[in-house]
Amino acid sequence: VSEAEISKEAADMEMNREKYVEELKKALITGEESVGKYNFAVSRDEENMECCFSYERNLKDASFRIGSLKLQKVLSTAEVVKELIGDCLDCLGRLQVKNEHLQKENERLFSNWSDVEKRLEKCVEAKEELEADLYNRFILVLNEKKAKIRNLQKLLNEAKESAADAKCTRNTTATTQMGTGRENCYDGSTDEESENLTRASLPS
Repeated sequence: VSEAEISKEAADMEMNREKYVEELKKALITGEESVGKYNFAVSRDEENMECCFSYERNLKDASFRIGSLKLQKVLSTAEVVKELIGDCLDCLGRLQVKNEHLQKENERLFSNWSDVEKRLEKCVEAKEELEADLYNRFILVLNEKKAKIRNLQKLLNEAKESAADAKCTRNTTATTQMGTGRENCYDGSTDEESENLTRASLPS
């Protein structure tokens, strides 16, 4: 197909030439993304003894014709078949190279994934070891804090008991001193009475 014919078909479709060429590539070069999107048909004109190959783009509720080609009769079918077989072999070779590349890429990705998995396992082990170490340290610190709290409570109780004993001792001392003062008062009265009795017994 000549460039002039492609330009004419693009103009008939009212499409930009580059966009029309891209659409032709999608339609005529079969790929996974093209499956089910295009229809192809071969019609025969008995009057002119010609065959026409047409291709259409499927839409949601309709389809539109992208273009068509007139198939010409060749003089040497063997040459055409040979060319087709050569094209198929070339395509097969390209696909094989692509497949090998994808296999190598898959092996590389699998190797990377294995390395990442091993590193992740090591990270998990290190995390668990760190958590266990931190937990043990926390237990030690907690036990030390508990021991300090018990000691402080013991000292506080002892201080309270000492304060209570001191208060009790002061109260006892004060009570004893008050009792002694009263006895001294009683003793003083007795001496005075004795002196009065002595004076009364002396001759005048």
